Amino acid sequence: MKKNLRKLFAATLATAVVLGLAGCGSSGSAEEAAPAADDSAEVTIVKVGVVGEYNAQWDTVNELLADDNIQVELVKFSDYAAPNRALNDGEVDLNAFQHKAFLANEIETKGYDIVDIGDTFISPISMFNNKDKISSVADIQDGDVIAIPSDLTNGGRALKLMEAAGLIECDPTKGFVPTKQDITKYNKQIEILEAESATLANMLPDCAAAIINGGNAYTAGLDAKEDTIFTENVDPAVNESVPQLVNVIVCRTADKDNAVYQKVVEAYQTEEVKTTINDAYKGAFICAWEE
Repeated sequence: MKKNLRKLFAATLATAVVLGLAGCGSSGSAEEAAPAADDSAEVTIVKVGVVGEYNAQWDTVNELLADDNIQVELVKFSDYAAPNRALNDGEVDLNAFQHKAFLANEIETKGYDIVDIGDTFISPISMFNNKDKISSVADIQDGDVIAIPSDLTNGGRALKLMEAAGLIECDPTKGFVPTKQDITKYNKQIEILEAESATLANMLPDCAAAIINGGNAYTAGLDAKEDTIFTENVDPAVNESVPQLVNVIVCRTADKDNAVYQKVVEAYQTEEVKTTINDAYKGAFICAWEE
């Protein structure tokens, strides 16, 4: 994977409540029934839990699955807490919203019996600036507020990003998931405000900057290249945490060999889906599956 990610990095980096179950979308969207190759054959519905409005790739997946009479139906959630619970409880068949580090923490802390069955993409986390207050990291002053995700893994990524930007220093023994209590030095006397990931973009007007992952930033209409002042390095030669930051498709452990779910993964990990992701999201996501 490291070789593949390094290649992708070099080529690409230069770029609380369920909202609704089985939402209604516009024509051709993954929320609707995709045409089956054989109208007389029964279509197998696979419910996939997602967070955010970055789902064009699932339209492509449905096109590729049509010949197999399989259709992905998206179940949209508004926050990161719900999709794993819904999967574990059998409300959805798969979910696709989280990286491996987040999944591991959910399994450890909540006891979910779920497992990843396929890689999707990396979503670099970036510092988005309030353009009325600052235009670069160098403009950040003592007393400025920076908002970061409140969950352990993405909050840790945000702190490491601030460390890389020279704003703070963290206890190196805490790896890539330090907490605020692990900050050993403030090079700028900033205030770090923790909040649920999906709310960070809305908080940006009241902060100097907010550290937001690519998915939530895209959903909020932020541009991964134009609206950022510092971005996570996702070259595995530089950032050893990268393998744990790959987003994944997840199922219940008992279903890990389910043939239909494996077909969904196979359809996702195609050149057609890669093209959709690269074209649709302006560098917010970097495809990360093995070729």
